[in-house]
Amino acid sequence: MAIFLKAVLALASVILIVSILLQSSNSAGLSGAIGGGAEQLFGKKKSQGYEGILSKISTVTAVLFIALSLILVAIE
Repeated sequence: MAIFLKAVLALASVILIVSILLQSSNSAGLSGAIGGGAEQLFGKKKSQGYEGILSKISTVTAVLFIALSLILVAIE
């Protein structure tokens, strides 16, 4: 059982790393700090499309990673 959970944990960690690395950066330098605030609040729907999918994958795999880590610590 523990070996299976460790394998799933390793797979979840690889998926989490890849999905985070594929996401675009949020920082746009000084120009993004001055004019980008309203755009983050009102514009650019990132919940749809490629970035939205990567964000959801990252969230799910992060929760899975934490849950599996806690389960493995409790088992061993």
